[in-house]
Amino acid sequence: MINKPRGTEDILPDDSPLWRKIEQTAHEVCANFGFKEIRTPVFEDTNLFQRGVGDTTDVVQKEMYTFEDKGGRSITLRPEGTASVARSFIENSLYANPQPTKLYYIISCYRYEKPQSGRLREFHQFGTECLGSPSPSADAEIIALALTFFNRLGIKDLKLNLNSIGCPNCKKAYNEKLKEYFKQYEDELCDTCKTRLEKNPMRIIDCKSEICSRIAKDAPKMIDFLCDECREHFDKTRAYLDATGIKYTIDPDIVRGLDYYTRTVFEITSDALGAQSTVCGGGRYNGLIEEIGGKPTEGIGFALGIERLVMIMKAQGIDLGTASATDIFVGSIGDSADICAQKLVYELRVAGVNAERDILGRSVKAQMKYANKTGARFSMILGEDEVNSAKADLKNMETGETTSVSLTADEILKLIR
Repeated sequence: MINKPRGTEDILPDDSPLWRKIEQTAHEVCANFGFKEIRTPVFEDTNLFQRGVGDTTDVVQKEMYTFEDKGGRSITLRPEGTASVARSFIENSLYANPQPTKLYYIISCYRYEKPQSGRLREFHQFGTECLGSPSPSADAEIIALALTFFNRLGIKDLKLNLNSIGCPNCKKAYNEKLKEYFKQYEDELCDTCKTRLEKNPMRIIDCKSEICSRIAKDAPKMIDFLCDECREHFDKTRAYLDATGIKYTIDPDIVRGLDYYTRTVFEITSDALGAQSTVCGGGRYNGLIEEIGGKPTEGIGFALGIERLVMIMKAQGIDLGTASATDIFVGSIGDSADICAQKLVYELRVAGVNAERDILGRSVKAQMKYANKTGARFSMILGEDEVNSAKADLKNMETGETTSVSLTADEILKLIR
C-alpha cells in the first residue's frame, strides 16, 4: 500500500465543513476590512526566499523544499506567503494602483520540519498584507483584522503580545550589544548560531535549540534600543489599539523568525495548544519590497496556520459545521424506474437541490437504509406503477407523512423547499 508522505494529512469529508467555515469567515472578514484575494504560484525562484525571507533564517537554511527543474533553474516550494505577494506586487505593478494595496491569501506552504501536533511539512495558511502605508494605523488595522477573524469564529481566551524590533538604524547598535553578549557563550552555541553571531545575531534569539534559547533569555532587548522614530511609531500603534479597546501585552522577546520584519511585530497565542501556543504572527516589513528589486514600499501583514486553528476550535468545543444534508433521496425498482429516477434527480440537482439516488442496484430496504444514513429530509421510491402514473408518494423522513406528487422537478420543489 502507498501511504501519504510523512508530515502531510488528508482533509477528510467529516472535517471539510470546518475548513470551509474557516475559509468563508476569512473571505467575509477580509471583505469587511477592504482586502482582496490574491493567488500566487506554489513554487518560486529560490532566490526570492533567500533574499526576502533571509539566508540566515531556519526556514532558508534548514527547512525549504528546493530542487533543480529540467531547465536547470533552482525552484523552491513556498515556505510562506509574504515573499510571493511582494514579488507579485512588483511584477504586476500593483503599486501603480491607488494605495494602499490590501491583499489576503489562503494557501498551502511547505517546510521540512519534524512533524508534530499542529506542525506539518505541508500546512495551510491564511494571511494578509497591507502594502504602501507607513502609518501605525495600518499596524492596528492588521491586528484588528486578525482578532475580528478569531472572534467571528467564536474562539476565546486569546492573548495579543506586541513588540517593536526597530529599523536598520537602531538595529546597528543593538546588534553590537548582542554580539558582545553572545560572544561570552560562543562555545556553547549550536553550530548554526555560531555562524549567525557575526552575520545576524538577532536570529540566535529565535533559535529552537534548548541551549541557545536558555542563553538568549537574558540577552539585551531590542525595545530598549529603539530610535526616536521607531519609538514614536510603536507608541502610536499602541494608541490606536487602545482607542479600539484591543488589549495587549508588551513582550520584548518577540523577534519573529523571518529577516524581513521591522518595527511592529506581534503574536496571538492560545493556551489550548500547550507549549506550541502561537496561533497567529505578523509584523511590519518596510524593507522587503526594496530587497527583492522594487521601490521602497512599506508593508505589514500576518499569517496563521489553519491546521492549528482547527485544533483550537475542536479543543474549545466550537460548532464545527456539518456536511450539506441530502434534501431528497429518490429510490427505484426496475429499469424504467431507474431511468426515470436518473432524469428526475438530474433536474433537481440543476435546480439547486441536494438530491441522491441509488447507483449500486440495492434492494428497496437497503436503499431506504442508505437514505437514512445520508440524512435525507424527503424520500420517494419509483416503480413501474409510479412511472406509468407519473406520480409518487413523497415521504417526510422526520414526520413520516406522505404526499402524492407529480414526477416533475417543479412540483417536488414546491413541497421540499
